[in-house]
Amino acid sequence: MKINLVKDRTPDLIEKLTAVWERSVKATHLFLSAREIEEIKNDVPTALNHIAHLIVAVSENGAPIAFMGIEDTALEMLFIDPTERSQGLGKRLVHHGIETYAVKDVTVNEQNPQAIGFYEHMGFKVYRREDKDEQGRPYPLLYMKLETE
Repeated sequence: MKINLVKDRTPDLIEKLTAVWERSVKATHLFLSAREIEEIKNDVPTALNHIAHLIVAVSENGAPIAFMGIEDTALEMLFIDPTERSQGLGKRLVHHGIETYAVKDVTVNEQNPQAIGFYEHMGFKVYRREDKDEQGRPYPLLYMKLETE
């Protein structure tokens, strides 16, 4: 497995990453209906093309298995193919983001307790809550900051 900063965001890569996103969301965002996932999915390619730093983990055969997006010091997205979860890949990606891009912040859906627990384990603490997501949808968000000693 390799972790790479993507410079060339080809349509093929964006399509593959969108598929990783969809599989990941279906496995972790159980509060979303199939219709809501399809609606949000329409925005994923734009987000992938416009995030400042797009980092992709690829398998031995070169297939994307996870990705994260970083803007300034915020981890804006982290999605892992469900078949690759619980193997330390998320931890490796977050450490890479902290070490390489000085990641200090992350926002997580309050209805995704696995993600909250993961980020707390990584040293992030909740400092703010909002009732709706950035698009005004009724999905509460938790804003978390990396606690440094």
